[in-house]
Amino acid sequence: MNYRTLGRTGLKVSEIGFGAWGIGGGMWQDSEDTESMRALHKAADLGVNFIDTALAYGDGHSEQLIGKFLKERKERIYIATKIPPKNRLWPARRDLPVTEAFPKDYVIDCTEKSLKNLGVDCLDVQQFHVWVDEWLYQGDWQEAIQKLKEEGKLRAFGVSINDHAPDTALKIGASGLVDTFQVIYNIFDQSPEKKLFPLCREKNIGVIVRVPFDEGSLTGRITPETTFPAKDWRNRYFRGDRKRQVWERVQALQRLVGRDLQTLPELALRYCLTPPEVSTVIPGMRRVAHVEANCAVSDGRTLSSFLIEELKKHAWERNFYE
Repeated sequence: MNYRTLGRTGLKVSEIGFGAWGIGGGMWQDSEDTESMRALHKAADLGVNFIDTALAYGDGHSEQLIGKFLKERKERIYIATKIPPKNRLWPARRDLPVTEAFPKDYVIDCTEKSLKNLGVDCLDVQQFHVWVDEWLYQGDWQEAIQKLKEEGKLRAFGVSINDHAPDTALKIGASGLVDTFQVIYNIFDQSPEKKLFPLCREKNIGVIVRVPFDEGSLTGRITPETTFPAKDWRNRYFRGDRKRQVWERVQALQRLVGRDLQTLPELALRYCLTPPEVSTVIPGMRRVAHVEANCAVSDGRTLSSFLIEELKKHAWERNFYE
C-alpha cells in the first residue's frame, strides 16, 4: 500500500481508503455485518489506514461497526465522518440558510454522537455532509468547529461537496476554513480537474475522492438486465433506461483494458489516483473480494499519458442522483 499526505493535516493516509456507506445497511439492502467486519479487517491487513463514514450511514450503524473494528486492531487507523444536514436535504439548497442545516448546537451534538459510536476521543476529520458557498459567512457553525477543535474532539474539518458540483465549494476552499474536500471524481465526472484541484493544490487542501466507480457503472457489472434488492437505492439511481446508457458507454471503455490493465475497476481506480492533488480514493468495500481487488491497485504503477488522454474523451456530464 502506498500513502499520501492528506493536505495540510499532515496525515499519511493510504491512497486506497475504505468507503463505509455500504456497511451501514439501510439503503444498501444486501449488506451483511459479518462480511463487513471481515472486509474491514482485510483492508487493515492490506495497509488501509483511512476509513470514511458518516452519522447518517445506517443511522449510525456504519460508525458503530467501525467502532467495534477499532477495538480489535492495534494499528493507527484514521477516521473521517460526516454530520448530516439537520433538515435532511441532500443536496444542499442555495435558497435555504445554513441555520437549517448546521446550527452550532446541532454540529456539536452530532459530533458527540459520532465520537460515542466510534468509541474514540477525537475525530481525525469531521465533515459537513453537504455544502453550498452561500453558507460561508452565515450562522454560527464556525464557532462550533472552533470549539470542537479547541476541546480536542476533532483534528481537521472538511466538507463533502454536492454531487457533480465541485464549483459550489470554491469560496470555502479559498477562505482557508477547510482542511479537506470530499468530491465525486471518476472517468465519467472529470469536472474537479478544472477549478477544484488547482485550488486544492494552491491551498494545500486534502482531497478525498468518492464514487470512483460511479455507483457501480465503472465496474462493468451493470447491464440492462441487472436487478437490485427491492428497497435498494440503486433502483432509483439506475431507473428508466439508465442501465442501458451506462452499459453502452462502458463497452467503449472496455476496449482500453488490455495486457497491462486487467479489469475495468482497475482502470477506474488508477484514473482517480492520477492527479497529485488526490490524497485518497474511497471505494465502497462491503466484501473481502472488493477489498483485495481495490487494494491491489496501490502498487505504484501509473497510467500512460496516452491512456489518460484517451480517458478524457469519456467524460459524461449528467446527474443520476436527480
